[in-house]
Amino acid sequence: MAASTAHRSLIAVALATVALAGCSAAVPDSGLGASRDPGQPVAAFYGDSYTRGTGVSDPEFRWSTQLSKDRGWAEVNPSVDGLGFVNNRSLLPDDLVELIVAEDPDIVLVTMGLNDNFSMPGEAEAIESAIRDDLDTFADELPDARLVVVEPFWYTDERPASVDTIIGWVSDAAADVGADYIPGASRWLEGHPEWMAPDGIHPNDAGHTEIAERMDAELTKLGL
Repeated sequence: MAASTAHRSLIAVALATVALAGCSAAVPDSGLGASRDPGQPVAAFYGDSYTRGTGVSDPEFRWSTQLSKDRGWAEVNPSVDGLGFVNNRSLLPDDLVELIVAEDPDIVLVTMGLNDNFSMPGEAEAIESAIRDDLDTFADELPDARLVVVEPFWYTDERPASVDTIIGWVSDAAADVGADYIPGASRWLEGHPEWMAPDGIHPNDAGHTEIAERMDAELTKLGL
């Protein structure tokens, strides 16, 4: 799996994203530093290409933007293709956790973990530690924010054993910091190739709409 075409594609997109970070046409608006309406809740999204919106025909169709618009949230979404709790993190000029903390959001949704599968099992210890460090930072630095941790997404019906391993680490770390947890997200697109973009890796417009609807239902269950 580590040498798969999908893995190479994800890494290539991640490198292209970093290289094009200064090109507004290539990267959806992150919402960092944006002005907001008084009293408007700020929701920050910490994730990879699935949360950045790679695969949609227009950034407004990505699930985080649909969700934020429907709920009246100001969206902060600095998510980066190919990023994991460990994977490709050293390529970024700024750490996403620090960028999100600086925005002082009311809600933080963590959707990270998919790309770390490609470094398993060699980086297992580092990945588990990074998961705990990131969630600890959010909990400590944003004590008044609602922290919602989502089971890491996955993109094929076939799943390596590492998927469930990382899901377990994320779930345990979320529980340890008292965060809300949304299970099942790794299977939300399972069995629906029509929800995938032509690259076979990322969800398309329909896939993002499905994620937005599922996420909204899960957040409603949590009282959000």
